[in-house]
Amino acid sequence: MNDIIKNIEAEQLKENVPQFNVGDTVKVYGKIKEGNRERIQVFEGTVLKKQGGSNRATFTVRKTSNGVGVEKTWPIHSPNVEKVEVVRRGKVRRAKLYYLRDRIGKKAKVKELVK
Repeated sequence: MNDIIKNIEAEQLKENVPQFNVGDTVKVYGKIKEGNRERIQVFEGTVLKKQGGSNRATFTVRKTSNGVGVEKTWPIHSPNVEKVEVVRRGKVRRAKLYYLRDRIGKKAKVKELVK
């Protein structure tokens, strides 16, 4: 039974998975369906967490819109995620950045990783 499930999940995986980490600022190009039309909407923010594995892996992105914090969670291998573009790399020491939820303004920024 396990082999059957693994085969089904392997078929659903995307070929080119974007490489990004927690703390990076990313642009997520998501497909939005409105009636019979489909368009792509960009959501730009900081990656708070990545979790799961295989085709169930998800990531959460947070941004501030009109002074209100907005978080969205997407499956990495979803067909509704067109692409994920890394705007800048972040220097963090944690796997989950939940503390950013309590911060406002410049305190909510993540330092840029310089290589």
